[in-house]
Amino acid sequence: MAGFKNEQRRLSHRNRVFLFISYEAHDGNAARHQPAMPNTWYLVSSGNRWPAIPHIAEQPPQELDALLTTWLEDHVFNRAATTG
Repeated sequence: MAGFKNEQRRLSHRNRVFLFISYEAHDGNAARHQPAMPNTWYLVSSGNRWPAIPHIAEQPPQELDALLTTWLEDHVFNRAATTG
C-alpha cells in the first residue's frame, strides 16, 4: 500500500500568491465535533489552514489550478455574494 505524499501548490491569482498544501484523509472525532475528511487541499496562510477541494492523485495541473481558482473566487473573494 502506497503512503500519502503531501504536495504543495503555489497559485498566482489577482496579483497575489496563494499556497495550498494537500493533507491525508483522517477519521472524524465525535468528542471534538470534527467530521471525517478525505484527502484534501488546504489554503495555508498566516499560520492557519482552510479546507478547499478534494485532493485527487495525479490530477492534471491545469485542472487543479482551475478548481483552486474557482474555490478562491467563491470563498476568498466572495464571488457568489457579489453576483446574482
